[in-house]
Amino acid sequence: MNEAVAERMPPLAGDIPAAETFEALYERTLPKVYAYVASLVRDRSAAEDVTAQAFERAYRKRRSYRPARGTAEGWIFGIARNAALDELRRRKRRAGLHADPEDVAAPAVEDHAERSLRRQVVRSALAELAGPERDMVALKFMGGLSNAEIARVLGMGESNVGTRLHRTITKLREACDDRA
Repeated sequence: MNEAVAERMPPLAGDIPAAETFEALYERTLPKVYAYVASLVRDRSAAEDVTAQAFERAYRKRRSYRPARGTAEGWIFGIARNAALDELRRRKRRAGLHADPEDVAAPAVEDHAERSLRRQVVRSALAELAGPERDMVALKFMGGLSNAEIARVLGMGESNVGTRLHRTITKLREACDDRA
């Protein structure tokens, strides 16, 4: 199995060295992909499962990666996005979740009341965004992708992504200011 994981990827584009292995790509992108997926599914356990599924899919389809279509990181995020959307569709078919799961890693309200309040205000404002807007924000800030990479993942133009992100961030700021 170690030999299979360390198998060389096809030549990669952009800032990624051509000799990078799938293992190196996995190690480099795992934290960002997990953060992005967790922001979409809002459940730590499900986010771990979806992230694992995304990397498994990527590994199985690694020969389908085409550098001309974007970076390997953007390719991985596209696969992760599809895996997360699959999970959300499965959940919708089952009983709906009426509230966000408890964030066990969040600081206790007694210890960090102001920080907790700000976090709740941001979560509430994010919840009011349309799905595509939340997706762009998650790709940008949780995934750390550039506008060009987001454009490739979402199938949009780069300038359109920039404009929409700007409008969405402005909308978030206004919603947060109204709640504060």
